[in-house]
Amino acid sequence: MLDIEYNSEREMMKIPEYGRHIQKLVNFCVSIEDDVERNKMAKAIVDVMGNLQPHLRDVPDFQHKLWDQLFIISDYKLIVDSPYPEPSKEVLQAKPEHLPYPRSASKYRFYGNNIQIMIDAANKWEDGEMKDALIYTIANHMKKCYLNWNKDTVEDKTIFKHLHELSGGKISYSDEDEELSESKSLMRKKVSRTTYKGNAKQYKKNPKWKK
Repeated sequence: MLDIEYNSEREMMKIPEYGRHIQKLVNFCVSIEDDVERNKMAKAIVDVMGNLQPHLRDVPDFQHKLWDQLFIISDYKLIVDSPYPEPSKEVLQAKPEHLPYPRSASKYRFYGNNIQIMIDAANKWEDGEMKDALIYTIANHMKKCYLNWNKDTVEDKTIFKHLHELSGGKISYSDEDEELSESKSLMRKKVSRTTYKGNAKQYKKNPKWKK
């Protein structure tokens, strides 16, 4: 029977990018009892690691990164005179703080989260022309978002109803008080440069268009 060694039976590599040979060299370096020989071999391993990562030579603190990776590969067991502070296992393995899940804009998700943020900001403004202008802009943007989602028409009273709900009842408008922009103007597509140039040439050729 051949004595075959499978990867599943081998020691788990700390940084697989450097390969199995670097892992074995570092393990051997940890076992060296003589301090001088251990430091000498550690520097040689760092040089080899640098040759395996030539694309990182222009990265700032390249040598610092290599020494940190050397300690990581050794599972922080290597005792050598490093030119840089030794990395802390607790700091590198610390879990990131929990991020809050982004809230959705109530049941009307087609408006997006930014609409809810804008409405909350409008609720904090003092009553006046500036607040009315902001609310009118928000309502028009809500109408545009609705049309992008539905591709049909929508009545202004529907937008004002949703605005009333999303504002917690603090913003109340009706289609009799305000009239939003027409659906055609909100859904008007931008003219491409090629189309504009083509129309410009036809405009010059056809004098009737100048009237």
